Parts: sequence; structure tokens; C-alpha cells
Amino acid sequence: MVWFSLHAGVATKAHERKKLERLCRYISRPALSVKWLSLTPNGNIRYQLKTPYRDATTHVIVEPLDFMARLAALIPKPRVNLTRFHGVFSPNSTHRALVTPARRGKGNQRHSDKGMEKTPAERRAAMTWAQRLKRVFNIDIETCRECGGSAKVIACIEDPAVIQKILTRLDKQTPRRWTDRLPQGRAPPASLFG
Repeated sequence: MVWFSLHAGVATKAHERKKLERLCRYISRPALSVKWLSLTPNGNIRYQLKTPYRDATTHVIVEPLDFMARLAALIPKPRVNLTRFHGVFSPNSTHRALVTPARRGKGNQRHSDKGMEKTPAERRAAMTWAQRLKRVFNIDIETCRECGGSAKVIACIEDPAVIQKILTRLDKQTPRRWTDRLPQGRAPPASLFG
């Protein structure tokens, strides 16, 4: 059984960048600190404890194979949702339909806008991948970059061989590279990693 505590008392506003960075660093920290790891002369792994145990133990020494087995135990199983929602965001909350964009949840029928039951397609409605691209990466594929008019997706090509042929042809046809037409990439600020 895994025990944990949920503390929702920490909050930050959008303009409090230092506080937000500190919070992000805290929640994204690894399960194991590399600075407390060292190698013993006989090849074992030594992990220094941040605070000594009650019996005054300050280090844990394990063989490399045992250490890798303990690290492997920290890796989550495939297709396991790593985010657990509580309160109104939990899957069984009767109020979830009021706070989620797709209006999913147990309370969906009770809190529906029209008072009528939604169709299965409406119940599964979520953001399209084009909307997700715009929201996450600020790439708007539904608006033409040349004229500003609306654009329509007519095909989704996933075969790597076909993609390579198209990209090769684009490189030969246009004087400038097709990559020059892609939007600017966004990355986290360098100060986060410094």
C-alpha cells in the first residue's frame, strides 16, 4: 500500500515567476538525488541519507545490480495514469461535469446545459489535436499564414516513407527550405536549468 499526503495549500499567481519556478522545481524533482550518490572502492553504490535514521545510519550501501533493481521499481507501469485527481476533478465526482471542458463526469446528465441527455459523440467530445497544438505550442494550423483565412485539414499523413517523399519534394521545389516556414519553437527559459 502506498501512503501519501495531499497538500493543496500552496498557490501562486501568474506574475509570481520566482515562486512558480520554485514550485515547478519542487514537483519535478527526481525520486533520487544524484549529489548524494557515490561509488565505494569495491564498486558498490553508496547513498548518503539526508537525515540519519533513528539507529544513526547515515549511508546505505548496495551492490550495483540491487541498486538498478530498486531504481527499476520506481518506473511506473506502462499506460498507468500518473496524475491522480481529487475533489471535483476526480472521476467519480458528481460535480466534475461543471469544471471540465468536455463536461465529462457522473453529474453530466444532471448538470447538462439543455437538460437533455447528450449523444455519445458529445460525451466523448474533447479538444481536437489542432486545438491542442494551438494551446500547447502556439501553432495554429486552422488559420492560413499567408492570407489569415480559415484553413481546413484535408489529410493526416502518418506513413514515414510518404512523409519523406513529400519533404524531399518540397526541398527541391522551393528556393527556401520548408523548415523556414515553421513557427518558432518554444523552450523553457534557460534560467530554469542554470
